[in-house]
Amino acid sequence: MKSGEQVYGLHAVAALLASRPAAIKKLMVTEGAADRQLAPLLEQAAAAGVAIQRLGRRELDQQIPGGRHQGILAVVRETSRSMSERQLPEFLAALTEPAFLLVLDGVQDPHNLGACLRTADAAGVHAVILPQDRAVGITPVVHKVACGAVESVPIFTVTNLARTLRQLRDAGIWIYGTSDSAGQGLYASDLQGPIAVVLGSEGKGMRRLTREHCDYLLAIPMAGQVESLNVSVAAGVVLFEVRRQRGL
Repeated sequence: MKSGEQVYGLHAVAALLASRPAAIKKLMVTEGAADRQLAPLLEQAAAAGVAIQRLGRRELDQQIPGGRHQGILAVVRETSRSMSERQLPEFLAALTEPAFLLVLDGVQDPHNLGACLRTADAAGVHAVILPQDRAVGITPVVHKVACGAVESVPIFTVTNLARTLRQLRDAGIWIYGTSDSAGQGLYASDLQGPIAVVLGSEGKGMRRLTREHCDYLLAIPMAGQVESLNVSVAAGVVLFEVRRQRGL
């Protein structure tokens, strides 16, 4: 996220206020708003010294064409706290339980990325790894859809995904890719050790090089006529199976 960009929606702004209030340049809120959910956020912002600007509903709507802001918008002065691959070894070494990572290879839709991050938070994923290129970044829409997960889940943005997968394997982490054509079923797989789950883009799935760096390919059993699931739905199915097997 670039300086001066926006985070909007109650949950997204609440998470930002809780974790990084200094990143907020100012809040814009609907004039005369007395929502019970909004009032505590304004109190928290005032206590943190965040400037509050009140606008008419139409003026606030104009700040986010087509966006559902729920009466509150934060103008951000700092970038999101996404980390780089250089910080990954130290992060992995500090884990006190088997690694549980989500790798997203080329997800383009911000709604899908936001939903994947929200699911990752709910499933207890330790970190999410994203490629820097050919993928959507952490946009205001991602913040809104993720409902605060951008702040709660560590995110690593890497320049070379294949190299990062090799780095994970060298650290003793098994790489499980998902593919409709895989011979091994999700529910027949042992997912209790240190693992990274890899999901591909909405249309093409994993790229060839990403696929070649997977230790195993898993298929989600499908009972109907459709050939595949939305990437955020697939994330929910796979991540919560990992959680179930780990007895969490």
